[in-house]
Amino acid sequence: MLLAKFPLDGRGALYEQLARVLKRAIVEGHFHPGERLPATRALAEKLNLSRNTVLTAYEILRAEQLTISSERSGTKVADISLPPGFTSPPVEAPPQSRYAARLRKMGSNTLGRLREGLRYDLHCDPPFGIDMMRSWSRKLAAAARVAGPRYPDSQGFPPLRVAVADYLARRRGVMCSESDILIVGGTQQAITIAVRAVLDEGDTVALEDPHYLYMMQALTAHGARIVSVRTDENGMVTSELARHKARLICVSPSDQFPSGAVMSLERRVELLDVASRQGSWILEDDYNSEFHFRERPLAALRSLDFSGRVIYVGTFSKTLFPSLRLGFIVCPPGIRDDLCRVKRFDDLGSPSVEQAALAAFMRSRQFEKYLRRTVVELQHRRTVFIDALRRRCGERVAVQETHAGTHIVLWLTGVDYSQLTRLIELGVARSLGLYPIHPYYRKLPARPGLMLGYAGLSAEALERAAALLSDCLGELEAESRAELTPQHRPARGQKS
Repeated sequence: MLLAKFPLDGRGALYEQLARVLKRAIVEGHFHPGERLPATRALAEKLNLSRNTVLTAYEILRAEQLTISSERSGTKVADISLPPGFTSPPVEAPPQSRYAARLRKMGSNTLGRLREGLRYDLHCDPPFGIDMMRSWSRKLAAAARVAGPRYPDSQGFPPLRVAVADYLARRRGVMCSESDILIVGGTQQAITIAVRAVLDEGDTVALEDPHYLYMMQALTAHGARIVSVRTDENGMVTSELARHKARLICVSPSDQFPSGAVMSLERRVELLDVASRQGSWILEDDYNSEFHFRERPLAALRSLDFSGRVIYVGTFSKTLFPSLRLGFIVCPPGIRDDLCRVKRFDDLGSPSVEQAALAAFMRSRQFEKYLRRTVVELQHRRTVFIDALRRRCGERVAVQETHAGTHIVLWLTGVDYSQLTRLIELGVARSLGLYPIHPYYRKLPARPGLMLGYAGLSAEALERAAALLSDCLGELEAESRAELTPQHRPARGQKS
């Protein structure tokens, strides 16, 4: 009867599940103090469990002082006092804070894969090199001895902060000292740290449209008032910022996500001027500038900031691998201590061993050698993929020109939004993973598009993926013609 009311929940070992059922029955009054529990052998036979399973469950109850046992009288319920009408709380309690309530209202994000196991999955994965991983494994083993067992420095492993500052000065034009660097757990933690340090609930934040979905969700969870600022081929349209008077402006000027646009120098200057005049902070998400295919990309926005308004964020999740969970903030002097305090109370510091390994990887210049090799390979794959798409798909698609990143944006010229889901289904049937771009927009684009990653597939696989996409478009067109045929068939006796 108890198992009918409180079935085993499937979580953990059988003895743990049985112990939870019996525990709930006792605390909710289904067994009374002094009442004898069934004999272990009889209960085991009744439930089709081993006797050891039942014995272990009974031992858990005895250890938690819910039962007492003796050789003569067996196992009995302990004499415990419970409030009258005591029952277990509901499985899902109502939200206990405004923050929790906002989290519950959020929809699911779109960064996950549509379906696992697709052979030609065009998800926006970072590049991954087996040779680099072998080198990283060796660095980890050595780093364990260097990092030691103590709590990490909450601001970051000092040698890593020195290496990051040196790298930024040489590669991104950002002049800072190691004391300005705060090591964090990737871009997402950097965003939440910055938001906590500079925003109150209800403050206005200007966000690019399209945008990084997790950034919008972090801002929403914090209670910010989000206003969208459109982007074009030159990045955020900064002339629209003045009317919003935002407390924080979030941009990805070196490689706008997901469009790939690079913010022009004129707009960078205007953005900094608006921030200075309005007292706004700028969150610069420089997530992907290392994978740039021009001779030399524009320097970071932070390199032009002379008033200390830019919170510069970088990550190693895109350049190395996502499971590393390391990134950094270049802190503006005025709020450096605030940002560091937020990090300290968040997690006391990022893992020391991984930081020490990354410091060695950067100091030896292996990191930059890896980036150079990766950029050459990415450019080759990108060229092969775009050529194949144009050759196979023709005028049915339009490739958006970009000069950086690990994905391309493909606009569909002959497909409307009502057909997009079907196109994706046709891709899955061919083991082809296609990903729509419109979830990253607050204002729906005029036509549907795809965000297609090329970093995770070989050039040969990308050629095949383009052919499969062409087949999907062809089948979609055939289905559309078949649907229209009955409607356009001339009536009997009518000229066609």
